[in-house]
Amino acid sequence: MANHQDVLKAVGPRLRALRLKSRRTLADVSEATGISISTLSRLESGLRRPTLELLLPLAETYQVHLDELVKAPATGDPRIHLTPLRVRGSTYIPLTRRPGGVQAYKQVIAPNWPTAPPELSVHPGYEWMYVLSGQVRLLLGDQDVTLSVGEVAEFDTNLPHFVGNPGPHPAEILSLFGRQGERMHVRARPRTADRG
Repeated sequence: MANHQDVLKAVGPRLRALRLKSRRTLADVSEATGISISTLSRLESGLRRPTLELLLPLAETYQVHLDELVKAPATGDPRIHLTPLRVRGSTYIPLTRRPGGVQAYKQVIAPNWPTAPPELSVHPGYEWMYVLSGQVRLLLGDQDVTLSVGEVAEFDTNLPHFVGNPGPHPAEILSLFGRQGERMHVRARPRTADRG
């Protein structure tokens, strides 16, 4: 098993590899993190000891977990254990844990929800959703659409929107959400004819 000194020595080359892989200069990373170019250079060359204060903004910038930067020992369990979040009539189960970028969720919506008139929300981002089971009601601006199993919708969340369940059974959605407005790349063509 590697000792702490060996683990710390390996951080510099790992930081350099991540920077080169992302095709960024030291100046680019300095601007994104607020860490000086000289400090970044010394970190990468092993002349500066990595601290949590330096590694946290670097992990966020490179969109990796801190344990990836220091190569923490594997836990032996490859499953991601994340806590479901319950909001009003929905349960959100996170499927990714990568900080920043596109996040994946499974959303389970209670039957016949909401019972009161829906409230549309607006927030920065872009969402893609795939209906796994049940029916999903999507209000998007002045559109009111019911999606069934296997149907996909994508939209800018800056538009007033609401997602509910008009059916008698729980509805399940696979959802990808990009907080900075990242769009998903869907290769299927949308249907042009109205469903009858």
